[in-house]
Amino acid sequence: MGIMNDKVCVVTGGAGSVGHASAALLLQEGARVLLVGRTEDKLVRAAESLLAPPGYLDWVAADVSRTEDTLRYLDRAVASWGPIDVLFSHAGISGVLSPVTEFPEETFDAVIATNVRGSFLACKYGLPRMRDGGAIVITSSIMGVRADPGTCAYATSKHALIGLARVVAKEAAPRGIRVNVLAPGPIDNEFQSTIEARLTDIVGEDGTEFLNRVIPLGRHAQAEEIARMLLFLASEQSSFSTGSVFMADGGMNI
Repeated sequence: MGIMNDKVCVVTGGAGSVGHASAALLLQEGARVLLVGRTEDKLVRAAESLLAPPGYLDWVAADVSRTEDTLRYLDRAVASWGPIDVLFSHAGISGVLSPVTEFPEETFDAVIATNVRGSFLACKYGLPRMRDGGAIVITSSIMGVRADPGTCAYATSKHALIGLARVVAKEAAPRGIRVNVLAPGPIDNEFQSTIEARLTDIVGEDGTEFLNRVIPLGRHAQAEEIARMLLFLASEQSSFSTGSVFMADGGMNI
């Protein structure tokens, strides 16, 4: 018996490293997990690599910024297993690094659509499909509590998610549904590598080494470390925490 035994969990951004690691840990603890992602073949590969008992894992390809897609993945979870216990809104994109005066408007809109609208829709339509006493976890970032030049879209979106979570936490509290923010720092994964390739061009040195010097613990996180924070927030281990931002940044925001 795991601490998430037979809990119904939805994980957006489920094909990426953190989504995959979180799904693996939830399954290990007995949960039923629906993976959601934009690209079908990546979802299939992610699902095939996870160890799950029959009937405990499913996936849906969806654009989280679209209402109809949001309804489709949420209704799939409910139709398969019943009311949702945990909604992990993790899907996100980074955009580009560029001064605000040169920032492409279409890129800004795309980042806001996926990162902010995606979580808004998940909460709007997810809450009526959730069991009382459940948990919503929204992924922000170290960039939700600080700012760097060139990150106007990403930083704006990640700051906005903290505001969204705090509002929803107050609205959902009468049902015993907790809403918290998971804010990772740099993670050793493909998503971060793309960012650091752009950072290398800006700072004139290896972007990964540059970041490791400003992280007090001196390294990037592993996806499994972020997943363990997700498990804490999704489970009864955090039963009296809501509306809070939980940093997983190696001390970067000290």
